Amino acid sequence: MNTYNYLKNVISAKGAAYLILLDPDKLNEDKLADFISICSRSGVDGFLIGGSLMINGDMSSFTKRLKSLTDLPAIIFPGSVNQVTPTADAILYLSVISGRNPEHLIGKHVLAAPLIKKAGIEVLSTGYIIVDSGSMTTAQYMSGSFPMPRNKPEIAAATALAAEFMGMKFIYLEAGSGAELTVPDEMVKAVSSFCSIPIIVGGGIKSPDVARNKVKNGAGIIVTGNFFENENNWHLIKDFASAVHVKKSSLV
Repeated sequence: MNTYNYLKNVISAKGAAYLILLDPDKLNEDKLADFISICSRSGVDGFLIGGSLMINGDMSSFTKRLKSLTDLPAIIFPGSVNQVTPTADAILYLSVISGRNPEHLIGKHVLAAPLIKKAGIEVLSTGYIIVDSGSMTTAQYMSGSFPMPRNKPEIAAATALAAEFMGMKFIYLEAGSGAELTVPDEMVKAVSSFCSIPIIVGGGIKSPDVARNKVKNGAGIIVTGNFFENENNWHLIKDFASAVHVKKSSLV
């Protein structure tokens, strides 16, 4: 499977793609089969796998188990170099372009590159913009980067455009796991109007209506994560997928 082409085709056909982030540290493998079954029936388009830390989870075995349960793409969302595994389909090759920490602009990438080549997985170069969400998030803390001011959509747009000109395939606007505030719709709109590459938006998205508004403002991919670590929310997965798939929903 060519993951990049797959995601582009989903965006073209459905208006936007819907991915769920799985953290091996937080989702028990005993519950994985039930969760993936619900996701597959509900219209989820693929999965991101990773976390800022990997304390108890095993990235390789978790991804292998995931791939045994679904044909949907499993994409590494790396929190560190040691999360590279050949059992995945692809990896978001993240460069934290919102900050000026050289380790997360190029340093870690040099260490990861030989591992990724050896693993033989597809590389999805991604400009990662951490957006101020009202409190310090794990992504902000671990990267040692200042977040993008949420009231400066023009800075985000110019930064994203620079990343596109540098050859990146995606822009990821990230409010952070469990964020108090999502990425502002105005920022999503500004970035999408400047850029011709898909815009991924994640962090703090806790309702289908919020997800739909991000798509209406130009998001090409929506990511939800820790909201579905609570089993009581699993029944809402289909509602999220329907909200994101604006073309499909308009035909119903």
